Amino acid sequence: MGRCPACGEWNTMVEKTVDTGVAKARGATGGASGVRPVRLSEVETAAEARISLNNAEVDRILGGGIVPGSLVLIGGEPGIGKSTLSLQIPLHCPSLKTLYVTGEESVRQVKMRADRLGGDASGCTIFSQTDIESILEEAERLHPDLMIVDSVQTMFTHSAESTPGSVSQIKEVAATLLRFAKESGIAIILIGHITKDGYIAGPKILEHIVDVVLQFEGENRGSYRLLRSIKNRFGSTSELAVFEMTGTGLREVTNPSEMLIPMHGDSLSGTAVSAMLDGARSFLFEVQALVSSAVYGTAQRSATGFDVRRLNMLLAVLEKRAGFRLSAKDVFINMAGGLRVTDPACDLAVICAVLSSNFDYTIPADVCFAGEVGLSGEIRPVAQTEKRISEAARLGFRQIYISSFSKNIPAGKAGIEIIKVADVPALVKRLFQ
Repeated sequence: MGRCPACGEWNTMVEKTVDTGVAKARGATGGASGVRPVRLSEVETAAEARISLNNAEVDRILGGGIVPGSLVLIGGEPGIGKSTLSLQIPLHCPSLKTLYVTGEESVRQVKMRADRLGGDASGCTIFSQTDIESILEEAERLHPDLMIVDSVQTMFTHSAESTPGSVSQIKEVAATLLRFAKESGIAIILIGHITKDGYIAGPKILEHIVDVVLQFEGENRGSYRLLRSIKNRFGSTSELAVFEMTGTGLREVTNPSEMLIPMHGDSLSGTAVSAMLDGARSFLFEVQALVSSAVYGTAQRSATGFDVRRLNMLLAVLEKRAGFRLSAKDVFINMAGGLRVTDPACDLAVICAVLSSNFDYTIPADVCFAGEVGLSGEIRPVAQTEKRISEAARLGFRQIYISSFSKNIPAGKAGIEIIKVADVPALVKRLFQ
């Protein structure tokens, strides 16, 4: 309009964009995109180009580095190290042009944490914003190699009429970021919260939208953190990364076995070493047990890092199949390093640690165990036994107890003696004779 209908002046009208709170969602419709079906045999395949994050553990769990245009989701409990790890990446890789978007902290707070972590911050740009449209405009202007969003629950888009953190907002924000990542080729890392049940907060479709889902595990009171691959479209999901939380951030633990095996000088009763396999990675750790007479009449059963229902089952097997009366005794189990153990191969070490504490008998420090215990007292074979034996031999263990039903296992390997036992009574007779 050239002339103002109110004052009658010319060329005084200025165009202004009004935010109505509702925007039309972008997306391809019908055949407008020009995409046509092709034969699968005619599709050309090539290795995905990857960008190294200068962190050997993170690169390995991602499959060799982050893929340009991919969307990675990192979840975990508050204070476990999600923001620390995401900030360490640009600080330790200054050649990587990074846009760090923070929706939970101020720029000064991020700067204080960066000073504590150390490193070179020349390649990192901080942007404190929660409006996803403004964030994408800034990303298009800077065109970084990597964009980190902390966290996805604080972001909001005008295309959804709800508060930030709601199901519709999280779903729309994730879909918008996915479209932007694929169109621009910028790799994006999302930080996500988890619920009290341990699942990533928000709709389950969030995990379906992203390309990679990594989850932090571990106790906040402990120093060790496990970064597990839950989903990976560009690599294996059987990888596991181990970190140690220090005053200067997360430190890579390239050999967790040497840090989780016994750290006490003298041999003590109630300890046994288990050869565990988590994903494709095998390592050894110490199982600690304490058996004492019940003070209050009712026996207590407590387990840290181990399923207490599994512990009750193993104690019932010891009482029913091996004749040990433990119903009137308190039993406490602890997994060294604050780890959460779900591998059934730890059953054998748990039983040996309990019996060692009950008899006050010391199991030699150079003996380890790998076997699952059944309800009838039999010791069942576990997956990838040879890999567990190789890890025990590499660390200098003298003996390893496994199931006698394990197939294709040699009698001895690399200086380690392999002892095969069929059931719990045979184990007790051989170990505690």
